[in-house]
Amino acid sequence: MFFVNNLKYSNKTFRPIFELNKTRNECAKETRRCYVDKLTSPDVTIPFSNGRNLNISTGQYARLADGCAVANLGDTSVMVTVVSKAKQGTSGFLPLTVDYRQKSAAAGRIPTNFFRRELGPSEREILTSRLIDRSLRPLFPEGFNNETQVICNMLAVDGVNNPDVISINAASAALSLSDIPWNGPIGAVRIGLIDKEFLINPTRKEMQESALNLIVSATKRNLVVMLEGNADVILLQDLQKAVKLATKEVQTIVTEIDRLQKTYGKVKREIDIPQVLSEEVTEALRSLSDMRVREIFKNYTYDKLSRDNALLEVRIDVLEKIKASFPDADFNLLTDCYNKIVKEIFRDLIFEEQHRCDGREFNQLRDISCKVDLYKPLHGSALFQRGQTQVFCTVTLDSHDSALKLDPLSVLTSGIKEKNFFLHYEFPPFATKETGRMGPIGRREMGHGALAEKGLTPTIPNNFPFTIRLTSEVLESNGSSSMASVCGGSLALMDAGVPIISPAAGVAMGLVTRYDAANKEIEDYCLLTDLLGIEDYMGDMDFKISGTKKGITALQADIKIPGLPLKIVMEAIQQATEAKSAIINIMNDCIDKPRSMKKDNWPVSKKIEVEAHKRSRLLGVGGINLKKLFAETGVHVSQIDDSTFDVFAPSQSAMDEAEEIIKKWLTTERAPDLEFGGIYKATIVELRDIGVMVTLYAGMPPALLHNSQLDQRKVAHPSALGLEIGQELQVKYFGRDPVSGLMRLSRKVLQANVR
Repeated sequence: MFFVNNLKYSNKTFRPIFELNKTRNECAKETRRCYVDKLTSPDVTIPFSNGRNLNISTGQYARLADGCAVANLGDTSVMVTVVSKAKQGTSGFLPLTVDYRQKSAAAGRIPTNFFRRELGPSEREILTSRLIDRSLRPLFPEGFNNETQVICNMLAVDGVNNPDVISINAASAALSLSDIPWNGPIGAVRIGLIDKEFLINPTRKEMQESALNLIVSATKRNLVVMLEGNADVILLQDLQKAVKLATKEVQTIVTEIDRLQKTYGKVKREIDIPQVLSEEVTEALRSLSDMRVREIFKNYTYDKLSRDNALLEVRIDVLEKIKASFPDADFNLLTDCYNKIVKEIFRDLIFEEQHRCDGREFNQLRDISCKVDLYKPLHGSALFQRGQTQVFCTVTLDSHDSALKLDPLSVLTSGIKEKNFFLHYEFPPFATKETGRMGPIGRREMGHGALAEKGLTPTIPNNFPFTIRLTSEVLESNGSSSMASVCGGSLALMDAGVPIISPAAGVAMGLVTRYDAANKEIEDYCLLTDLLGIEDYMGDMDFKISGTKKGITALQADIKIPGLPLKIVMEAIQQATEAKSAIINIMNDCIDKPRSMKKDNWPVSKKIEVEAHKRSRLLGVGGINLKKLFAETGVHVSQIDDSTFDVFAPSQSAMDEAEEIIKKWLTTERAPDLEFGGIYKATIVELRDIGVMVTLYAGMPPALLHNSQLDQRKVAHPSALGLEIGQELQVKYFGRDPVSGLMRLSRKVLQANVR
C-alpha cells in the first residue's frame, strides 16, 4: 500500500502503468542504441583504375529520411536524401523531383546577392538536377507512382572535383539503401580525353585541356541508362571507346553500392497493386479500337495535327461506347487502358510493317529546307524546317563586355568565368497548337538550349572579337527541336559571317524494343533516325547527337527502359553520324561557308594603344568621357590591360565617328618631344605641401616637382625656400614613370652640378 496526494492505492492499481513505463524505457534504449549504431557511419571505398577513390557512407546524417548517403571524392562531398510518400499517387506517371543545390558555405563563400543567402536555383543547378533525374528515372518499377523527392546538398567543394557525378552516385546509394522500390543501383563516371589518353573523373584543371566531357550512368551487366557530354569534334571511334571504358569503370561502383545495400539497406516496400479493368472491359476496348487505330497509323498521308485529331475522335467514340456498355467502369482506368492499347498497336506496327507511321524507312530523314538572311537589320538569321519542326534562329554580335557572367560558385565548380558564346532556346505554346503562360524560362527549355549550345560551341573560334548571342525560337514542333536548333544556329552563324570551323548539325535517334520479361533482356529492337514527337512519346529512347562531318560535338541520351546494351548504343551513334552528314549536305546547298562579304550592319572592333599618361584624357573623371562617347555614338570602349583598349562599334560609320572623337581627346594640346636629361625652364602654377606644380610649356597639364627634388637641403614645405606662384625654375627632365606615366623632374641635381 502507498499514498499519492493523501489517497491510498494498491500496487495492483499501478501495475499496468509501471509495465507501460518499462516498455517505453526499453524502446527509448533501443532507439538510442540504433542511433549509436548508425553513428558508426558504415561506408564503402570504391577504387578507380587511376588510383583515386570514391567513398560512400550512410547512417550519420538525415536519419529520418527514407534514405541518405554521403559521397566524397577528394575534398568534395555531397549528401543526397530521398523521401517518398507512403500514399500512392493517382497520376499515371512517376512524380519524381530532383533538386540539386550548390551551397555557398560549401566553398567557404557568402552569396553575393542582396539577401546574402541562396535564392532560386541557378542554370547550372537546374542542368545538374536534370542530369541526375535522367540517371535515376528509368529504374523505377512500372506501377510505382508515389510522389518521390531526391535532394542533393553540396556539403563541401574543393574546386578540383566536380560534384555532379558524385551526386549521381550518392543518389544511387541513397535510393538503394531506402525502402523505396527501385531497380538499381547504378554508377556514374566522367571520361576526359587529353593527348589521346582517356581520364577517369578528371579534375577541373584537367577538364580545361580535355577534348571530351562525357558522363555515363550504367547498371550491372554494362547496361547504359544515361549519356550526356560535349566534345571538341571527337571522332566516332574515340567516343565509342569512351563509352565502353565508362561502363567498365561503373561496374565497381555498382558492386560496392549493392554490397552496402545488402548489409545496411532497408527492406523494399511493396508496390500497391493498381486497380485494373476486368478482362471483359479490356477486350471490349481492344476490339472497338484496334482496327481503327491501326488504320490511322498505317495511313501515311496524315501529318501531326490530322493524326492527333483522328486518334482523338476514335478515343472519344470508343470511350463513350464502353461507358454506355459498362457504366460502372472507372473513367480514369478506361483512359489508361486505352492509352496502353494505342501504344502497343503503335509499337507492334513498326515491327510488323517495317515502316514508320509517316511512311519513312527506319533510317530515313524527313524533308529538310533551309533559308538564311531573312531580315536585313539582323546580324544573322536562318529558318530551318525539318518535317513539321521549324526553328527561327538569329545571331547578335556585341562587345566582350556583353559576355555572360557566371555566378561565383559555378565558376568554382566549372572553371568557366564567362561565356562569349551562348544560345537561348524558346519553346512557345503555339509551337504545338496549345495555349499557355509566357513567363520565365522553364527547366526543359534551359536543358534543350544548353544541349544545342554544347553542339555549336566547338565550332566557334577562340579569338573571335565579339560576344555572340544565338537565339532559337521553335515555331513548330514535331520532335527534335533542340537538334533543329543546332542546324538552324549553324546556318545563322554562317549568315552572320562568324568564321566557324565547319557547319554543324544534329539529329535525334529513337528506339522501339520488344522485351523478354522472363530473361530480362531485349529480344528485338528498331532504331529510328530523326524521330517524330509521337515516336518519342511511344518509344523507349530519345538520343540526341550533334557534330560536324569530322566528328561529334555533343550528345544526350534520354532512355526510358532499365538500361540499353552497348551494342544498341554503338549502333545508334553510328546511325546518327551517318544522318548528321546527310543533313549537313542539305544545309550546304543553302550556305556552305561563312559569309565573306560583311553586312552593312556588321559591328567593328578595334584595339588601340594609349600611353599611360594619356589614359586620364581618354577616360575622363569617373569614366565620363567613355559614357558620353557611348551615349553619342553607341561605341563601347573597354580596357584590356594597362595600355590597350578595345573599341566596339555597332557599324563602321559609328567607329569612324568615335575614332575622330578619341583622336581629338588624345592629341589635344599635343606635348612637344622632351629630351631625356634635358634642362628646361619650369613655371610654378601651384604650391602644395608635398611640392610645387609646374608647367614646362603652354597648355601642359601641371606636373609635380616633389619637395625631395627641390633642393639639396631637406624641405618641409616649398614656402621655406621662398618659392611663389609664377616663379621660374631650372629643372632636369628624366622621362616618365613607366607605371603612372607622370613626369620625373628634379631641380636638386642641377644644384649639385653647379656646386
